[in-house]
Amino acid sequence: MPFALLPSPPRTRRVLTLSLPIIGGMTSQNVLNLVDTWMVGALGPAALAGVGFSSFLNFMAVAAITGLAAAVQATAARRYGEGKLEETAVPLNGGLILALLLGVPLSVLLIWSAPHFYGLLMDDPAVVREGTDYLQWRLVAVAAIGMNFSFRGYWSAVDMTRLYMYTLLWMHALNIAISYVLIFGKLGFPALGTAGAGIGTTASILIGTATYFALAMRHARGAGFLKLWPTREQFLRLIRLGLPNSVQQLLFASGFAMLFWIIGQIGTQELAVANVLVNVTLLAVLPGIGFGIGAASLTGQALGKADPVDAHLWPWDVYRVASVGFLLIAAPMLLCTEWVLDVFLRDPALVALGYLPLLLIGAGVLVDGLGLIMMHALLGAGASGLVMRWGIGLQWLLFLPLAYLLGPVWGLGLTSVWLAMVGYRGLQALIFVHAWQARNWVHIKV
Repeated sequence: MPFALLPSPPRTRRVLTLSLPIIGGMTSQNVLNLVDTWMVGALGPAALAGVGFSSFLNFMAVAAITGLAAAVQATAARRYGEGKLEETAVPLNGGLILALLLGVPLSVLLIWSAPHFYGLLMDDPAVVREGTDYLQWRLVAVAAIGMNFSFRGYWSAVDMTRLYMYTLLWMHALNIAISYVLIFGKLGFPALGTAGAGIGTTASILIGTATYFALAMRHARGAGFLKLWPTREQFLRLIRLGLPNSVQQLLFASGFAMLFWIIGQIGTQELAVANVLVNVTLLAVLPGIGFGIGAASLTGQALGKADPVDAHLWPWDVYRVASVGFLLIAAPMLLCTEWVLDVFLRDPALVALGYLPLLLIGAGVLVDGLGLIMMHALLGAGASGLVMRWGIGLQWLLFLPLAYLLGPVWGLGLTSVWLAMVGYRGLQALIFVHAWQARNWVHIKV
């Protein structure tokens, strides 16, 4: 059979129908991050650096809970493929309970301790002041974020990703409006600066959680939502599938916090630029994550139908469809590099610092996207342990030590750190492709 650029029309439509709403919702998240960065950027480099560093500390705080989403998705997709539609919401119920039990005490502990540990991680008093205010408000929503990710896993597993997209669009519209009013003191409110940005984000997350519950009461009651509760065995299976991904997410987020600390040792200007670069990177890998979540559902559903051959084909078909999006995302970073940076940094010296790193990000989009699709397909098949081992190992044993040597120790600057990042992500992609082709995931029971 001759090679075709895209899969057959029915399979292409299936990929797009499942993945585009996820990408739409996640695009709104990254647009929101960029809008927040633009608004906070008007407060100066210290505020921009503080919010950037705090965002990853918050990401680290919620990572162990958001990792449950992969377990909810893999289990619900398998039941969906098996035709057990009345049981698909059971893993969602379990994920919500675990998010609540883990998130509330974690939130209280971290809000109390934030002023104490923040100063240990940052030397610049202005960055510490701005970042602590923002972080404490963001930490209020830890449990809610865990619940929202469990809902995302469920909607993706049962082919209802449009509900995820609609909710995120609603949340982010509220976030932008509330944050703008509170950051700059509009409509009679005091100008709260970075604290206002934190309040706006947390308020929108809590409203989003309430929206998800309302939608689930309408669309998932017949699937057991808040009616059928996981058995002890199902809880343990959910934890067994979710724990490796939770650990990986926790250490991945910790690795980014460590990366910000490393860059902070180079300089505050570099840290401010890194905040923009990371947000642009998240936008660049967006199709990979969104299509990867789609690949996880398609893989899990195919395995539920006892069709491992079809399961193996799905992520490759997904990648063929997604490649067009990868090229469109990479183009402005490669062709309009200075303009992209100037939108957020507004300082020629900072734009110069970020120029080569942004080119590297654009050059690596296609390979990194493939790695993300294969990683999520492995998670959808239940191979979370394999993903955890390679993800953690490459980040902590290869990339971070190398970034520290290249930046603070050898003084080679921000570009050398981003070169190391692109290299490590490319190696990770190759490893996940090899693991997928080996097909050992076929025998995993979910």
